[in-house]
Amino acid sequence: MTRYRFHTADVFTERAFGGNQLAVLPDARGLTDEQMLAVTREFNYSESVFVLPPDDASNTRRLRIFTPGGELPFAGHPTLGAAHVLAAIGEILLDADPARIVFEEGVGPVRVAVRHDDGVPVSAQLTAAQPPEYGPKPPTHHALARVLSIDANEIGGEGLTPRAVSCGVPFLMVPLRDRAALGRAEIDLDQWAQVLADFWAPHVYLVCGDPERPGSDLRARMFAPGMGIVEDPATGAAATALAGYLGAFDNRSDGTRRWVVEQGVEMGRPSILHVEADKRDGAIVEIRVGGSTVMMAEGTIEVPAA
Repeated sequence: MTRYRFHTADVFTERAFGGNQLAVLPDARGLTDEQMLAVTREFNYSESVFVLPPDDASNTRRLRIFTPGGELPFAGHPTLGAAHVLAAIGEILLDADPARIVFEEGVGPVRVAVRHDDGVPVSAQLTAAQPPEYGPKPPTHHALARVLSIDANEIGGEGLTPRAVSCGVPFLMVPLRDRAALGRAEIDLDQWAQVLADFWAPHVYLVCGDPERPGSDLRARMFAPGMGIVEDPATGAAATALAGYLGAFDNRSDGTRRWVVEQGVEMGRPSILHVEADKRDGAIVEIRVGGSTVMMAEGTIEVPAA
């Protein structure tokens, strides 16, 4: 048995027991792929993150991110949560505000800015390592409606149509008519297996322009059966793809667009994601996602030898 220190945090929230839960192992040296997956399944959060020394000494750390279904090349809430945890325990020097760090991830270097109050981290913002990539034409509204257990006429609205987008992890963006439709949506796993399991973007991000919280622009939900995630309360990787999605529908050629997205409300874990997209000459040139994190617990976990 080898003992590893861990911290848990709630990401994309300013209050305990909200946001998206995350387990962070600040020093995961010595763990195999199989052990990392076993630890992730033991915590049974949507993701756990394992921190390693960087391959390039000019970067801050290397992150390996796992869901219960396997490893991801990039994910938002583990990136931001790891930055917050490492800063809170003194592993990252907060020598400026914001402190700027770089994590090595499967998609490449990911830049993160950590804001703090007298050395206490309060929020973080990541810059997507990849520009948006747009996938093939999605299934029909009727097919998606069967997957989502809603009516086909509830898909679409405000000039938006479903589209597959990726900034490292592919998501199928599905706009819904209103919050009522969003709240009723439920993945039919048999239909998902038939319609989306082999699609370029099998993970579903539902959005509507009918938020509940003052100050929010959108309400969202995320379902990823292929990752072993029934529903996710806050999804940073999907939010980066969302910026690419919404930015493509925006007819302005230059400037910065900002959205505040509420997610996780239906799960009882309300989350707030701040999303930004910079456009230049009609192209999206940079995407940023940020939010707050709350430290929750710490301890050690004993991992049997491989």
